[in-house]
Order: sequence, then structure tokens, then C-alpha cells
Amino acid sequence: MQSQSGGLAPLSAVTVDAPARLHLGFLDPNGSLGRAFGSVGLAIDERSTRVTMRLADAMRIETTRGDAAHARVERYVETLRAAWDGPAVAIDVQRAPRAHTGLGSGTQLALAIGTAYARLAGRSPGSAEIARMLGRGARSGIGTLGFDHGGFLVDGGPAQAHDPAGHVHTEAPPLLFRQPFPDAWRILLVDDTTREGLHGDAEKRGLASLAPFPQALAAHLCHLVLLRILPGVAESDFDAFADGITEMQQTIGEYFAPVQGGVYSSPAVAAALEAVAARQTAGIGQTSWGPTGFAFVRSAEEAAHALATAQHATRGRPGIACSIVTGRNRGATLRAVDLQQCGIGTP
Repeated sequence: MQSQSGGLAPLSAVTVDAPARLHLGFLDPNGSLGRAFGSVGLAIDERSTRVTMRLADAMRIETTRGDAAHARVERYVETLRAAWDGPAVAIDVQRAPRAHTGLGSGTQLALAIGTAYARLAGRSPGSAEIARMLGRGARSGIGTLGFDHGGFLVDGGPAQAHDPAGHVHTEAPPLLFRQPFPDAWRILLVDDTTREGLHGDAEKRGLASLAPFPQALAAHLCHLVLLRILPGVAESDFDAFADGITEMQQTIGEYFAPVQGGVYSSPAVAAALEAVAARQTAGIGQTSWGPTGFAFVRSAEEAAHALATAQHATRGRPGIACSIVTGRNRGATLRAVDLQQCGIGTP
């Protein structure tokens, strides 16, 4: 969702609905050509984040996501309010994915909060500016680009730049490729609700402990993306796409295995996806640090088969949740809300 330049007429209450995303892998975590990471990802049409915000006499936050989410929302709003000398607001986080599962919930919450607050304050920053203000998107641009555009995405990794004062800062990763995801294709998600993916200080320590990513592997991943995965999406060639995704995920998963406990962070998720791939053509892998894994399949009928296989393979394993989702070919939405119906009262 892109903002216009200049000021906007302030609104009294807004709802922002932001898509979740799958992070499908980095191109070069080591930055052997001077640009680190570079990401491949997809916005999905389920597990969205929905935030309603209104002007208020004092800040109030409603969320069922726990104390950590409450503190994060409070921190975001305080940062925005200080930067823009903005108004007090009441916030209702109506929906959000479980945190630290690989669906980009932190970035989507930040962008939803930032976009809603900007409209109430009469501001019109771009999503990249909001992400930078709130400390999101330092490595991958897929969350921010998915928020703006939806679809299947490739970013070019962050770059270092110098401002007029000579200070070095990190530029947001540029969008290199955006293609609508084929409507017929489906994605099986398998989440291990007993686990969380690496995050915070543990993630930083894990990344720092890894050996340099070999340039030959980075070249191989770029080759797969450019000549297998992207043509597969552009031409709806499912076999090429699935083959490329599976190989990319295996390559990057083996690199991260020392810090996440294997190619997949959850053995139960691994068992489910490997069972699916043994029975039908599928592109399998793990989004970000997991524990959520995915299997791309070519149709709704194939998705039903994959779902049954995954459920059978994880029978008796506690905490495994399987579902079918689709790609989302649009970004976040913002709408003005009737104050009498927004669910958080009136000023």
C-alpha cells in the first residue's frame, strides 16, 4: 500500500488490514558482491493483521496477543507520536498471527500501526520510512514490499548509503521483481505451535555464529531464482517453480541448520512436508526461521490431498496445525471507520 507525498486530511478512525508473508529464502547472506541477503517471498491471503485506531483523549491499547504485543504497540505509538508531534489514540489489534512463526507478524503490526497513525496525524510517509522508524526490515524487504504490493516478490538486499552529513545508513531493499501469484496454486501451511522461531538476541547470536556463505552457493541460488522460480511464476509453470523452491530451500536450510537444529526447526513439520513431497509434486520448505513450513501445490484438489497427508504424518504429535492458504496479489488496505461501529468507542 503506497502513500502519496505531502500531507493528507486527517481521519478520525481507520482500519488497516495487512497481509502475512512467507519468506522463501535469502540469495546471499554473506554479501559477497557487496549487498547482503536479497530475499524471495510471497504475500498470503490468510493470517492477516488487522488494526483499528481512533483519536482519543489518552492512549489505550486493546489486544489479546499478550503483554509482549501490548508493549510493542505502545512503543511503536510512542515513537511515532514523538517523531510527528501527533495525537493520542486508542488502538484495537483485532487480529494478528502468532508471533515468531515465520509469517512476518512483527513487521506487519509495525506497518499497520504506523500507517493508521499517520492517517490520523495527517501524515503520508512511505512504508519504508515507517519500517525504518520502527526498526523493521533491516535485512529483508519482503514484509514492507508485501505490505505495499502483495504478490510474489524479490528484493535486492539493503545497501549502505551516506547522507549529506557523511553518516552511513542502511537503505531499504529495492523491489527487483513483482509478479501476481497464480490464482489456481495453493499453499499448505504446517505450524508447530509448541515452538517459536529464532528472534531477538538469539537470532543475532545465531547469525553471527555461522560460517561465511560460499559465493558458489549464492550464485547457484541466484541461478535457481532467475531461471527456474521466476519463470515458473510468470508462466504458471508449476513444476519448474516447485522444483526451484524445494532446491533453494534445501540449500539455504542446510546453511542455517547449525543454529536452528536442522533444515527445518521442527522435526514434526519436516515429517509432514517430506510426506507430502513423497506423494505428489510440491515445493516444500520453511518460512524464515519457522517453525511454520509450507508446501506449494498446483490446485485446490492437490491441496486437499496434501492436507490429508500432512495430518496423517503428524497424527499423535501435539501442537501441529495444518491449513490451506492462497497467494495475495494486493497489498494492505486502509479504510475510514464509522466511529459508532469501530469497536473501541468514541472520543
